[in-house]
Amino acid sequence: MALPDPARPPAPAPPPPAPAPAPAAAGGRYVPFSPPVIGEDEIREVIDTLRSDWITTGPKTARFEMEFAQLVGAPAALGLNSCTAALHLSLAVLGIGPGDLVATTPMTFAASVNVIEHVGARPLLVDVEPDTLNLSPAALRERLTPQVKAIIAVHYAGHPADLDALGELAARRSIPLIEDAAHALPAFHRGRAIGSSGRLTAFSFYATKNLTTAEGGMLTGDPELVARARPLSLHGMSRDASRRYQRGGSWRYEILAPGFKYNMTDLAAGLGLAQLRRLPAFQERRRRIVDAYDQAFAGLPLRTPVERPGCRSALHLYPIRLELERLAIDRDEVIRRLDARGVGTSVHFIPIHLHPYYRDKYGYAPDDFPVAHDAFQRLVSLPLNAGMQEEDVAHVIEAVRDVLAGARR
Repeated sequence: MALPDPARPPAPAPPPPAPAPAPAAAGGRYVPFSPPVIGEDEIREVIDTLRSDWITTGPKTARFEMEFAQLVGAPAALGLNSCTAALHLSLAVLGIGPGDLVATTPMTFAASVNVIEHVGARPLLVDVEPDTLNLSPAALRERLTPQVKAIIAVHYAGHPADLDALGELAARRSIPLIEDAAHALPAFHRGRAIGSSGRLTAFSFYATKNLTTAEGGMLTGDPELVARARPLSLHGMSRDASRRYQRGGSWRYEILAPGFKYNMTDLAAGLGLAQLRRLPAFQERRRRIVDAYDQAFAGLPLRTPVERPGCRSALHLYPIRLELERLAIDRDEVIRRLDARGVGTSVHFIPIHLHPYYRDKYGYAPDDFPVAHDAFQRLVSLPLNAGMQEEDVAHVIEAVRDVLAGARR
C-alpha cells in the first residue's frame, strides 16, 4: 500500500457510508463538526482482536506500524497511544532538556507546546505565515539563538509547513526539525508524503482525525531514533509483553531508562488497519467537499483555506477566516447563529500565548504574535469529514451564506 501520486488526480470513489445521524437541532437537520466514520470493516477488525489472544500491544500493532510506514514511505514507525506521546518521545530521544529552547508556533493545540515543558525545556513561540498559518521561516530566522536546540513545525489544518525553508534553517544550525503531523495524513510537500523524510514526525489518530483509532498516534523517522524511542514508549523495558508471554519467550526484562506508558493497543491498531484501507476513499470525499465549499463561498466576506503550489493538503480542517470589517457581528455570534441553523463548528486554535499558563509564565500579550492573534479572532472551522452526504454539504453552505448575508454591514 502506498499513497497516490499527488500530481495525479485521484480516481472517483463512491462516498463512504454515512455515520449514524446526530440528534437534530431545534431547526431540524444538524451537521456535526467531525464525527468518526466507522463501518463494518472496523467493527470486524475489533471483534477479531477481541477473539484473539492479544488486545494490548501485539501482532496487530506490529502490522499497523508496518502498513503505515509503507503508506507514507517512512523508514520506521512506532505505534503509540497519542500524537502527544510521539512528540514527547521525539524530544526525549533527541536529548532536549533543561536550558534548551524549542521553537514552535502559537497556532496549535496545547500538546505541541506542553511536551516542551514536560522535558524541562522552554518554548520559543514564533508567529505564523498569513496564508497557511504555519510557522513563519522569516520570523523564525530573526528569533534563532544558540539556545534553540530544536524546531517543531506544525502542519496546520493539514497543509504542510514550508519544510524547505525550515529545513534549511535547521541544517544551518545543526539542530533537528520535528514535524507535528497531527493534521497531515495524507499530505505532500514537493511530491513527498509527510512522514517520508526521515525526520521524526508525529501523527495523530484521535477520533476527529482523517484516520482514527479512537485514541492513538504514530512516530515515524530515522530507524535508529525510532528504535531508541520504542523501549521508552513502554516503561523503558527491554522486552514488551508480546515477546515475554509467547511460547519460548522469557519472563526476564530490564529497565533501560525511566520510560513512559505510551504503547498502542491491538484494539486500536485493528481500527487503524481497517481505516488505512479506506483512507483513499475518505480523502477523495474530503476533496469533493472542499471543492464544493470553495466554489460556494466565493464572494462572501470570508477567506477560505489556501493550498500552495507544490503542496497537497490532507484537508483535515476547513477553517474560514471572517472578514469582520464587512460584518456587523463578531466571530462568536456567527458561531451561535450557525449552531442555531444546525451546523456544528469549532475554532482552531486558541493561540498558545493566550492560555493562562503560558500567558502568565512567560508574560505574553495578545499582540506579541499579531498574525496568529488576528487570525484567531476570525477563525471558524466548518464541518469536514468523509461521512458527510451531499445534503449535509448543501445544508452547511446554505447556513453559512444565509448567516453572513444577514450580518453584512
